[in-house]
Amino acid sequence: MFSRPAVLAQHSHIPVPSAETFVIPVSDNRYIVYAPLRRAAFAANARMVNFIADLQRGIYDPAADPDGTLADFLRRLEIVDAGPEERPITTYSGTPNPTAVTLFLTTACNLRCSYCYASAGDTPVQTMPLDVAKRGIDFVIKNAVEQQQPHIEIAYHGGGEPTVNWLTLSESFAYAREETARHGLHLSAAAATNGMLSAAKVDWIIENLDNVSLSFDGLPELQDKHRPTAGGQGSSGHVLRTLRQFDDAGFDYGLRLTVTADQIPHLPDAAAFIFSRFKPMRVQVEPAYQLGRWTDAASAETEAFIDAYRAAQRVAKTHDVEITYSGARLGALTNHFCGVTQDSFCLSPDGNVSGCYEVFSEDAALADTFFYGKPTGDGGYDFDLGVLNNLRNQAVEHRDYCNGCFAKWSCAGDCYHKAIAQTGSTEFVGSDRCHITRELTKDQILTAILESGGVFWHGAPEEPLPGMIDEFTMEATND
Repeated sequence: MFSRPAVLAQHSHIPVPSAETFVIPVSDNRYIVYAPLRRAAFAANARMVNFIADLQRGIYDPAADPDGTLADFLRRLEIVDAGPEERPITTYSGTPNPTAVTLFLTTACNLRCSYCYASAGDTPVQTMPLDVAKRGIDFVIKNAVEQQQPHIEIAYHGGGEPTVNWLTLSESFAYAREETARHGLHLSAAAATNGMLSAAKVDWIIENLDNVSLSFDGLPELQDKHRPTAGGQGSSGHVLRTLRQFDDAGFDYGLRLTVTADQIPHLPDAAAFIFSRFKPMRVQVEPAYQLGRWTDAASAETEAFIDAYRAAQRVAKTHDVEITYSGARLGALTNHFCGVTQDSFCLSPDGNVSGCYEVFSEDAALADTFFYGKPTGDGGYDFDLGVLNNLRNQAVEHRDYCNGCFAKWSCAGDCYHKAIAQTGSTEFVGSDRCHITRELTKDQILTAILESGGVFWHGAPEEPLPGMIDEFTMEATND
């Protein structure tokens, strides 16, 4: 810190701040200055940070920028003198008219995962009949036709293993394919699965679905420990065969790794095991949520998880791939974390409408918060706009807690269901996941700066300015 004369905002050449800007500490006298809506960031020291802070207070010291280089630099990044920013806010109102449907096919499951958020196998089995699936498909097709949309989407999901209800899955897909063809629409279809599939079912999936998300713990011994079969046997051998069959066909699949506290030290080895043997298009890593069977377990939302994730990411990069975590997504600018705030249309086995993948049953503790519709006698649905508007209002711009967070326009407020299920409060007050999200988003910003030359990032790699203000910036690092 140093003293300097104050020149007030009436100075005619004062740069005018034009971006929501955050200062993120990296280490002593080392910071990131980040303007998310300008897709801009650069490494800076305290003197540069103070210069920007003064501009935001309407104070300008010409001695700190005698040749205008600092102002020119900030101007190039649209942090000053660029006019107002456009916030990435989309809103929903009125009666929903979805063109995508998620079908919760069953609460039955052939595994007994230790950390299952749905406690699948511990509750009475619910199974969706074909007519419920057809009604949902008819509804989104009607909406697509009326809105002149070219396609519909179907996702097979639920509080169990969707493929256990194979008849409804396969026949509803055949019905959707026939009806979309009749209306000149394109059909996209995907599923979540635990990978406990016969070779014939894998072949059908490869032939018919666009992609799947497969849950797998990464190492056979961990898979067998935390994801045993309903009979108590290991599941790894079966799942590995499914993965090989997908790879042999070049099928588009992603993996979801759930990391419990005891698994954290093994995450880099799990990444090495996966990437040296298989070819997933995507790998998502998440700490186990303290829900369902895992409610009272030790938390994995820790500094150790962050360290292990970074180590696993380094392993992944040696194979020229990446792993992801749902809250850290620098490439996104949005006010929505997921479909909960975007009129997500999910049908329970009984045909009622939920806004959340994780609230699949009318018996769930938070069913009144997330179920917002029910079928009507004319083939449509009756929507409770009070419940639905509450979900719509969970978008990040309505979260007071998130206002000062640099990750708010990419994280977009994180998972509403997990937050209120764990805290018991409908007012978001932050969680340990917030720290994970901020740390991993900071890593992504540093990487963007590094890949753009090590000085600044502005939407895409650029050459540094001639005579870049070296006194005020320093090479960014991921260390």
